[in-house]
Amino acid sequence: MPRLCKTLGPDPPGRWFVSGYRRNFISDYDGLAGQWWDPRGPLAPLGWIARARAAFVPDADANAGTDAATGAGAPQARLLDVACGGGLFGPHLAGKGYRVFGVDLSATALKEALGHGFDAVARADITRLPFADESFDVVTAGQCLEHVQDPFAVVAELCRVLRPGGTLIVDTIPDTRIARLVAITLAENVPLPGRPARGTHDHRLFVNRERLARVARSHGVELRLLGLRPRFRDFIRYLAGRRQEVRMVPIQSTSVLCLGVGTKR
Repeated sequence: MPRLCKTLGPDPPGRWFVSGYRRNFISDYDGLAGQWWDPRGPLAPLGWIARARAAFVPDADANAGTDAATGAGAPQARLLDVACGGGLFGPHLAGKGYRVFGVDLSATALKEALGHGFDAVARADITRLPFADESFDVVTAGQCLEHVQDPFAVVAELCRVLRPGGTLIVDTIPDTRIARLVAITLAENVPLPGRPARGTHDHRLFVNRERLARVARSHGVELRLLGLRPRFRDFIRYLAGRRQEVRMVPIQSTSVLCLGVGTKR
């Protein structure tokens, strides 16, 4: 049965704020709570990226065994989605054989995630994950590193809770001029469907790719970096109102949208 875990981390009266986040970030997303699943709303591109990210999640070990707490045949393999938001990743994990856990700061988003393929969620600071070392088979973090003051502390936490032999998948916006042009100047200002709200991104928080790889390596994960871009035909049809989702395709360039995948030693 899906469940909402105990709230973790500080909760000052009147506002949500955990060090490492922009002060208005969570309140901004709470204001969009009803739009997580709007295919033409400001969060729609997060769903496109989630689908692409899921393609890198391996199927769970068929011999994972039986979970005595939940019954015969229940999957033991565990996947953690960090900054899971409203659960856009969940539907793309169906059939892969994992118990799916989510962490986010937004309580309204976590309630959405529970209705979209997540087995359990927790409200927590992603720089201090409330899980034991080496407790997940797959750890994913999509489109969140570029919203925190210390993304590399988050990467260290992702690696900490990942078991040896497990898969780490992260995607983020790199600290390049073209990423700033595309993600802020164009995406936040050109009046097109799927446009993120103005102020969603702060270019000063965009992530250095070399340091991302170096920090992951220092914690036992050798990341392979690749880029993602919208499939052009899908995007044109989406703009014309003839398609509700845009597929993302992997590319060599990581200068606009960067995805890293690796296995922990």
